[in-house]
Amino acid sequence: MYIPPHFRDDDLENIRATIRCARLANLITATSDGPLATPLPLFLDESEGEHGALYGHLAKGNPQWRTPPIGEALAIFAGAEAYVTPSWYPSKRQSEHVVPTWNYIAVHAHGPTEFFEDPDRLLEIVTRLTNIHETSRATPWAVSDAPADFIAAQLREIVGVRIPITKVEGKRKMSQNRPAPDRLGVATGLAVSILPRDQEVAALILIQG
Repeated sequence: MYIPPHFRDDDLENIRATIRCARLANLITATSDGPLATPLPLFLDESEGEHGALYGHLAKGNPQWRTPPIGEALAIFAGAEAYVTPSWYPSKRQSEHVVPTWNYIAVHAHGPTEFFEDPDRLLEIVTRLTNIHETSRATPWAVSDAPADFIAAQLREIVGVRIPITKVEGKRKMSQNRPAPDRLGVATGLAVSILPRDQEVAALILIQG
């Protein structure tokens, strides 16, 4: 990922927060047949190694896990994003040398892939993944709510994936390369949008300062 210095985010907690909030990632592997990609939910176990390890699962029918990867895998997590019109820049009044851009947050996590079919490990993964996304519900559903034989049959149709992270890159592009009045203009313009994602970016620009 190309990251100019003013957009680089090396804050580990920011990076972990982006991974936690992304909900759906894209898992990409290079193979002799070309790149393979699967959108899937991944969760981060922060206790493993310097950068943690990612866990998830794929359908057993997905050829990605059967195709030998070339090098490490790449997991892409996208955060808040918004279109930025140059009309929000006060500097536009002094110069027409402005163009549209996009503000966004992204994390790229690299690491080797380990695919596994062990039912006990799979049960642990789907249980943890389910609990992460059910916790905020008033009446959370649990894997144990379903019949055990049904869950066992479902586990036979998936393959687990573990990615111990060897390198992680964070990018937080929030108009840091613009003068302060332009940043405020972008934040003000996004804040009145009807789109929640635009409002989220507006708040992030103000926090970024």
